[in-house]
Amino acid sequence: MSKYIYPAIFKPEGNGAFSVMFPDIEGCYTGGDNLQEAFEMAEDALALMLYHYEQEGTPINPPSDISDINLQKKEFVSFVPCDTIEYQKKNNNRAVKKTLTVKEWINEAAMKKNVNFSKVLERGLLQELGLHA
Repeated sequence: MSKYIYPAIFKPEGNGAFSVMFPDIEGCYTGGDNLQEAFEMAEDALALMLYHYEQEGTPINPPSDISDINLQKKEFVSFVPCDTIEYQKKNNNRAVKKTLTVKEWINEAAMKKNVNFSKVLERGLLQELGLHA
């Protein structure tokens, strides 16, 4: 699964700043100098943490029902969505060298047409995995 939505607790900190915590994701905290930045940072922090969980095979808690979340004075809850595949596209975009083997006759035909093997392989993998660049 790559798309998630979790409740986050937003707490005003003064001067327009907000701190943000996710009650269902241990250690997932962030903040922003204003509400818009706090939402952006919350999405990024959530995606980072859930991507890490996916990579490590850590079980991911289901989101709480917002009616079960206890709030302090001036705090509010909002849902924050994230997509860990989109997070990877944005943050894990370095090229990785791979060695591959093809039949000689295919290689010769591709070389004559100046085929970029890396691009063909990448397109094929995206299609095979049902992903979009």
